[in-house]
Amino acid sequence: MTSRDTIFAPATPAGRGGVAVLRISGPGAGPALQALTGRPLPAPRLATLAELRDPADGAPLDRGLALWFPGPASYTGEDVVELHLHGGRAVTRGVVEVLSRIGGLRPAEPGEFTRRAFLAGKLDLTEAEAVADLVDAETRAQRLQALRQLGGALGQLYEGWRSALMRALAMTEAALDFPDEGLPPDLVAEAERIVAGVSAAIAAHLDDAGRGERLREGVHIAILGPVNAGKSSLLNALARRDAAIVSDRPGTTRDVVEVALDLRGFPVVLADTAGLRDTADEIEAEGIRRSHRRAAESDLRLVIRDAGEPAPADPALGPGPDTIRVVNKIDRTPDAQRAADEFPLSVRTGTGLDRLLDLLAEAVERRLTGDGSPALTRARHRAALEDARDALARVPSAPLPELAAEDLRLALRAIGRITGRVDVEDMLDLLFGSFCIGK
Repeated sequence: MTSRDTIFAPATPAGRGGVAVLRISGPGAGPALQALTGRPLPAPRLATLAELRDPADGAPLDRGLALWFPGPASYTGEDVVELHLHGGRAVTRGVVEVLSRIGGLRPAEPGEFTRRAFLAGKLDLTEAEAVADLVDAETRAQRLQALRQLGGALGQLYEGWRSALMRALAMTEAALDFPDEGLPPDLVAEAERIVAGVSAAIAAHLDDAGRGERLREGVHIAILGPVNAGKSSLLNALARRDAAIVSDRPGTTRDVVEVALDLRGFPVVLADTAGLRDTADEIEAEGIRRSHRRAAESDLRLVIRDAGEPAPADPALGPGPDTIRVVNKIDRTPDAQRAADEFPLSVRTGTGLDRLLDLLAEAVERRLTGDGSPALTRARHRAALEDARDALARVPSAPLPELAAEDLRLALRAIGRITGRVDVEDMLDLLFGSFCIGK
């Protein structure tokens, strides 16, 4: 792969649609457009109606819009062409086949457009990751988080820490290299204050219960309860489709059934689990073991019981700070006794379902809403910041100033890995390889 190649790819999904967008980026983008249209390049950044033809024999390809973005004022920093075509498969395939025959052009690899934008300094790595998150966003909250990160909020936070530590390192090294030059006496003390401030900020950023990562991946909610309490029926009601098999026969659900939901703008992964009871059936017992494991791993637990049955004795179904307890089938047993923290519900009639959705949404929002500061969104960010935190923790107790300076450099490198300021080549293929073609 070389940045001097000219690459092309559809930027819209394959299939039938009203419009398909095809991108070309690199030094051959302009000549390729001229070859397709037989005309001079249009005015920059102005959509121009164009007849596209095969330069080999003049056969018509499509009549669409062409946009010319001369570098460096483009997404990738290179010369870029966008073709807005009719969205039929034959049209896109025909233009792609013609571009493949033009010398110097090749199909783009996954994420290569955004990779070129990063290499041209158009984006840092956090912003490049936000492009992928925005493409994948399925809920309002995910979209807003990705837009905020794409706007530079996360990168600016990390770059602020990096700049502060650069000042601290400069002060430390000045004290080392010029001890007799009459430097301010409090130079080292000021460096120590900077290190303490950044260390505290990183620790607070890490101590966020994973809210940014959970917002990307979804909050996991396990539906737990005895057999025939209505767990599968509740899953189907919340999902608004028949995602799980419902039967009066006990033990029907023997494995975890997951459904991804948009819960009032927040991403949720809802899991129906096997009913908890004593059983001699090996397969059902394995399902129950998985239910207990899912209960322990989930962010929230939705515990449900039949109003006509006593509260189960299983400790996994007891109250807790991350548990919402529900008494189902109140339409059959309206006078059933229930604890103060148990929510009345009838999945069959829908009574209480909207209020339960509100309670779940409020619980999810509490987990995902922080103090307004940018959220840590990826495991690689967390790992790098943990490295930086550990290095900074060694600075105050370093036996020699040279060792303190080295730990400051280690912290700087760790933070730089997040935004791409240093040590990035090894991670680029992994990072951009997860993108869709044309992004």
